[in-house]
Amino acid sequence: MSLPTASAAPARPHSPGSPVPGVAVALAVAAVSLLSSRLLPGVSALIIAIILGIVMANLSTLPAALSPGLSFAAKKLLRAGIVLLGLQVVLGDLLALGAPMLAVVTAVVAGGILGTLAIGRALGVDRDLTILVACGFSICGAAAVAAAAGVTDPEDEHEERTVTAIALVVLCGTVMIVAVPAVAALLDLAPRTAGLWAGASIHEVAQVVAAGGALGGAALTIAVIVKLARVLMLAPVMAVLSLQQRRTGAADGKRPPLVPLFVLGFLAMVALRSVVPLPAGVLEAGSLLQTVLLAAAMFALGTGVKVRHLLRVGPRPLALAALSTLLVATLALAGVLLTA
Repeated sequence: MSLPTASAAPARPHSPGSPVPGVAVALAVAAVSLLSSRLLPGVSALIIAIILGIVMANLSTLPAALSPGLSFAAKKLLRAGIVLLGLQVVLGDLLALGAPMLAVVTAVVAGGILGTLAIGRALGVDRDLTILVACGFSICGAAAVAAAAGVTDPEDEHEERTVTAIALVVLCGTVMIVAVPAVAALLDLAPRTAGLWAGASIHEVAQVVAAGGALGGAALTIAVIVKLARVLMLAPVMAVLSLQQRRTGAADGKRPPLVPLFVLGFLAMVALRSVVPLPAGVLEAGSLLQTVLLAAAMFALGTGVKVRHLLRVGPRPLALAALSTLLVATLALAGVLLTA
């Protein structure tokens, strides 16, 4: 039995007008979201932005003049933000984790994705929504959801699936902020071991930082490094996903690039950060710009969503999210304990 698809709402119309007004509004909301996230530890600016987009779209009618710019933000600014995400990753720091821990990260991502796909099939959840949940929960939260949507839905015809998956990231990731430190204390895990588990299991980078802070300074640093190792897995996963889309789309002539351009850009930024000693000011500016671009894209995605259609999705995606979270957390804990 198939899940009622979240794509029942029509896609945002694409008019030929100037993108400037819509982009300006998206960037302004991104700035507000960034400032708000500073006051709400553990809450990502991306999540705040997409909530604001949904609220504005459902409580008022947005001017048609914003449509071209919002479409531009949901596509182009999103990809640019993912490219800049690569500046957070330093290969030397990841290699310092050691081969066993890197193997755990790979197993968590691969096992999380494959296991979530299997759970989604068993529950009868829409396949494309399951893919977004699998990538978001196994790799790096909202950014991974959006990246996967950029491959599976490049024309943004089913934006509500993206928003549904991100909403599930928010819900389950927030629970993990509390659950991981609590379970770590119950199991009497050492701070480093608890930090490894947090980084390997929690969905969003901001959520990892919040949980790592609760676990203590020694846990926070290692948790973030492990999380960035999972972020690096975004590139190979998107390449595999793109290859799969090429195969399934060959019959109707839809053949996306083997490796999406934004993924190549992401890898280029990883290489740049790992090889060139960039000044701290450049890295801070890059991190700020990345957050603003991704938040602007999330706001644009949110404006294409109607709550009444999200409410028709039903309980199965929630069950999928809960089971996927449990799967990833279990794989991560087992792997960390084995390496320890």
